[in-house]
Amino acid sequence: MSYSSLKLPIFLIVSSLLHAALGENIVCENLPTNMCAFSISASGKRCLLETANVAGEYTCRTSAVEVEGIVNHVEGDECIAACGVDRKTVGISSDAMMEAGFAAKLCSPACLDYCPNILDLYFNLAAGEGAFLPDLCDAQRINPHRSMLEMLSSGAAPGPVSETAPGPDSDSSAPALAPAAM
Repeated sequence: MSYSSLKLPIFLIVSSLLHAALGENIVCENLPTNMCAFSISASGKRCLLETANVAGEYTCRTSAVEVEGIVNHVEGDECIAACGVDRKTVGISSDAMMEAGFAAKLCSPACLDYCPNILDLYFNLAAGEGAFLPDLCDAQRINPHRSMLEMLSSGAAPGPVSETAPGPDSDSSAPALAPAAM
């Protein structure tokens, strides 16, 4: 294993140990706005970047969303880039999942293997949309357009249509299937 492949895990471990060693407790309201999104407070709640006023100024606050097993965490630049997220993300929303190319980055090995905070967030956001993130990642690997269709239809993407039409002996009470959207 090369040194470059160990950089991210080493950084995350050292970062966590540094926060713990310094006794530093993250309070979202005290974070600079460029570190707010994708951070987790000492109480285990997600930090939330919000627009403070119409002038476009931002503020950081503690959300009601709790993260299990992660506290005092500011997401590293490596994970921000690997997962295709943006530190200027305002609020918590599944909207990014609809953007072209986002699923490919979120489902990349660099994100899946090293960024549990971001995965936890989007796993829960996908679940709120009625989808299962591992299934979306599988669909994205097979057909990138299909996974977005699944999200758009709240996880109920149309399946393949039978090529044989029902004959006169078939059960006429069964509903006819419509062609799948392309």
